Amino acid sequence: MQTADTLDTGLSPGGEIARTRLRGRIEDLREEVDLREWKILATLVEDRAREGEALRDAASTRLMEMFRLKTGRATFGLLYELNCQHLLVQVAGRLRRYSSKADPRDVLQEVFFNIYRYPHRFNAEREDAFRVWSAMIVRNTVLKHLRSAGRGGRSEVPFEDLSEQPEVRGNSSPLSGAIERESRGECTRVYLTYLHLYLKFYRMLSERERAALQMVEVQDFSYRQAADELGIKLENLKMVIFRARRKIHRAMRRVFDGMSPDCRPARDPRSAGVDHDRSADRSQDSPEVDTHGI
Repeated sequence: MQTADTLDTGLSPGGEIARTRLRGRIEDLREEVDLREWKILATLVEDRAREGEALRDAASTRLMEMFRLKTGRATFGLLYELNCQHLLVQVAGRLRRYSSKADPRDVLQEVFFNIYRYPHRFNAEREDAFRVWSAMIVRNTVLKHLRSAGRGGRSEVPFEDLSEQPEVRGNSSPLSGAIERESRGECTRVYLTYLHLYLKFYRMLSERERAALQMVEVQDFSYRQAADELGIKLENLKMVIFRARRKIHRAMRRVFDGMSPDCRPARDPRSAGVDHDRSADRSQDSPEVDTHGI
């Protein structure tokens, strides 16, 4: 996968000649953007302390902020020229990592399309904000491209590719942040309550019911494998699992309704006759019900 022949339209921020070109391009934006934002960008470009990537990152962050406010076409065009080459290298590297033969230029267009579509998600608090944000978009776009090309499914994604950062919203406030933290804490508390109740009522099931659920839902046994392991018929195993799930579900629902759980284990099948088992099976309205959710 070759990336040396990068896009000819790339505008490198390195060197005095490139700085002069960049200064001229910024001058062309004067009528399209807010004057205050334009002055900030012009001052930034004149700062001799910034060179190379530092200048590109700072200028790109201001350009993205200007595009977020005014969605100017010339602003986005300059943003593209400043970043197309190094983002193409990122895209090609990630495609190579997944052994994909997709054309990195096609994926790069998707990257800039996503940047164009979601300016409201950009937060310009840091000078390198665009570099960080665009890297996240590159990663997500590559993964989406692989899934759409049939390489997604159950393929493994490296741990470092999983985002740990929540989506940044530029219009967030301290109040909305506090509400979100409280909601997250409440969600965690409710989830732990559900897990506690499920474990409590799971322990109240019979030994055979617990073993059946353990094999099918935890150890990922097929129904036939679990039936052979327990020494029962396949139809009977399905009924055991259905009844066990229903007991846990009903007990949890009764607790949330303020009533006693009433979760009782099934009787040992060895103590009952075959005729009793058959009559019990016929008494069920849906003997073939097979659901994995509670």
